[in-house]
Amino acid sequence: MNYIENVFICLAIPLFISIIFTRSTVRLVLTFMLSGMVVCLLSSYISTFLSGSLEIDSFTASLTLVPIVEELMKMVPLVLFILLFEPDVEMLPCSVLMIAVGFATFENACYLAQNGAESFQHLLIRGFGTGAMHVVCGALVAIGLMLLWDKLWLRMAGALGLLVVATTFHGVYNILVSQKSSTAIIGYVIPMVTSVIVLIAERKLEKNSNLRQD
Repeated sequence: MNYIENVFICLAIPLFISIIFTRSTVRLVLTFMLSGMVVCLLSSYISTFLSGSLEIDSFTASLTLVPIVEELMKMVPLVLFILLFEPDVEMLPCSVLMIAVGFATFENACYLAQNGAESFQHLLIRGFGTGAMHVVCGALVAIGLMLLWDKLWLRMAGALGLLVVATTFHGVYNILVSQKSSTAIIGYVIPMVTSVIVLIAERKLEKNSNLRQD
């Protein structure tokens, strides 16, 4: 057992215990956060297997293969939730965002365990950048599904399109932060700025929805 499983156990067990002792909305939030960590762990296994099978080095895989695998895997808990429980559309944003938060939390913890904490400044910037990137990708999917929820064929086509957008955004982020100096800083800043824009768009969408209901 290597460090990634050790980190997962340390983070997942408290969450699992909390899920047992909580109810209603809190339990749902914690469940999706835990599912985000689970799919992050599975993503690392799948990416490692595929990169080995395709004979791709780890750096190339992180720029090309990893974004596709990770964004696909982040959709799995959401798809299962929709198919099994047929939730109201209002529940989707929180569900998607908690999956993204769990994914980003576990990914950052693994990065810390692997690379140490010598540069607090770099860890702080990376933490905000990676966290914002995963949240933005999740928010794009959530907002898109809310807009396209009325018809099944729109949901299916929209989900595929949103997945492509999220994967592209993720891939561009990985390419930028893999570089040095100012290029990497730009890569870390882009998701933070985008998250503010997405937040404003989500607030306007929610406001317009409330006005239509009134």
